[in-house]
Amino acid sequence: MTTPPELVIFDCDGVLVDSERIAVRIEVQVGAELGWPLTADEVVEKFVGRSNKSIGELVDARLPGRSAAWQQRYEELHRAAVDAELVAVDGIHEALAAITLPTCVASSGSHGKMRHTLGHTGLHARFEGRIFSATEVAHGKPAPDLFLHAARQMGVSPAACVVVEDSKYGVQAARSAGMRALGYAGGLTPAHWLEGPDTVVFDNMRKLPTLLSEL
Repeated sequence: MTTPPELVIFDCDGVLVDSERIAVRIEVQVGAELGWPLTADEVVEKFVGRSNKSIGELVDARLPGRSAAWQQRYEELHRAAVDAELVAVDGIHEALAAITLPTCVASSGSHGKMRHTLGHTGLHARFEGRIFSATEVAHGKPAPDLFLHAARQMGVSPAACVVVEDSKYGVQAARSAGMRALGYAGGLTPAHWLEGPDTVVFDNMRKLPTLLSEL
């Protein structure tokens, strides 16, 4: 028998804030500047959904010793772009207003980054005190550590958690944690990358409250 959902765990980038397009563009720019030419599609495949630590390991494997410079340049460009153009994911404010279950955020991004992006889009206060970062666990997505950490902190069993994700690494982490996933395909990640066991793929955030009620 399926456990009724007791907690909705939201990823941040690409689920709450429409930041993945910004991030991908900047990763391409930084790669071109530092000597790792990447297409937007390659960035989506390799980087989207991963923590800064994991991305740094990929950078060092390709450009030994350059991950710190990569991260510094990325953060500089990202902050400016967020201030200039970041918006919330289309429909997320309406969806959150209609969801009655407890919610939290579990993201590969740092707390500083989330304060900036969620604050800029008017979402930080909604989740304040219930925001968890990959910096708090040993292994980022696709490992289950972050989602299990969020569930523990919220006092909910993994089987009663539903994760809302937009990356292949995120839905893999949710499955590894023993949680159901709702894969949002309204952003950059192809829908077929999100498909799999215990996962419902959707492309309109306004449908989220209904999807949760059907679990």
